Amino acid sequence: MRVTTMPPVAAATAGAVCISSSAVLMKLASTASPSVVALGRCAFALPVLGVLALRGSCGAAPMPRRSRWLARLAGVFLAADLILWSHTIAAIGAGLGTVVGNLEVLIISLLAWLVLGERPGRSLVLASPVMLAGLVLVGGLADVGGSHAYGTDPALGAGLGVGVAVLYAVYILMLRQATSAAGAGTAVAAPLFEATAGAVVGSALLGLVLGDLRLGPPWPALGWIVLLALSSQVIGWLLITVSMPRLAAGTIGALLLIQPAGSVALSYVILGERPSLLQLAGVALVLTGVVVAVTGRAPDADRAPDADRAPEAGYSRRRTRIIRHASAASTGTSPSKSP
Repeated sequence: MRVTTMPPVAAATAGAVCISSSAVLMKLASTASPSVVALGRCAFALPVLGVLALRGSCGAAPMPRRSRWLARLAGVFLAADLILWSHTIAAIGAGLGTVVGNLEVLIISLLAWLVLGERPGRSLVLASPVMLAGLVLVGGLADVGGSHAYGTDPALGAGLGVGVAVLYAVYILMLRQATSAAGAGTAVAAPLFEATAGAVVGSALLGLVLGDLRLGPPWPALGWIVLLALSSQVIGWLLITVSMPRLAAGTIGALLLIQPAGSVALSYVILGERPSLLQLAGVALVLTGVVVAVTGRAPDADRAPDADRAPEAGYSRRRTRIIRHASAASTGTSPSKSP
């Protein structure tokens, strides 16, 4: 069955399941350095994304030069994000490292407000303290001496996870701007191809600067990296991209839980990670905050008959675009074009 003919909920669910394995595969490939894992993830995905972009370019408008360079610059932030995420996983584990990264849902909304003037709704105000409380618990800061928290350094891991969320939020917003500037006639895969190319270059340069380009034993690390590239960077992205424009915000909010929850479950089964009860309570708070932030809606906008007569309706559509970009961010994928 072709991906485009799949029901949107099924496609989004399958994509989230694929991407929930990202942190686990990164941990399995950790005999290679963080820069090599990031470089390999993007480099192995690049040819496949290039073919998709080329196929989608038939009859489509080419990306403007400014949009291409903006997408490539966004890819440099993606490279930094992936490298820092590897360090987060090493400090706090694959499952918890994925959950903390979901804070970018909050950060995207804040950056969109500060930089783009897209004001957040009341749902963000409600979600913020809930997610921050969850971060404190996940980081083991509520444990006496941190002795019961999982991870070699859970507090450091939580702090690095916030940095991961910030870098990914910048990446998503920059890629969103590149996609918007490219116009509706541009192939959907083209911006992600350009961003992934930028991430390849960024990973190599950052690895050189950090002295972090070490492969170690090539097998099975390369195998895990190839699987990571195809499952997360390509297949998961494709499934999410074709489904998000056809889903309601409430459905997106529910589907957002699959990726972090799946990552915690896979980490438990495959890696033997055992977070403390307080850390698991923090996971629940962070994910609750994600749902509140994403599914909150403006009642006035919902009642508005059309955008021309109600400015709130236009705001609702802009906010829905942020929701979809934020949901793509939380699954480790590129945002799709919103209708």
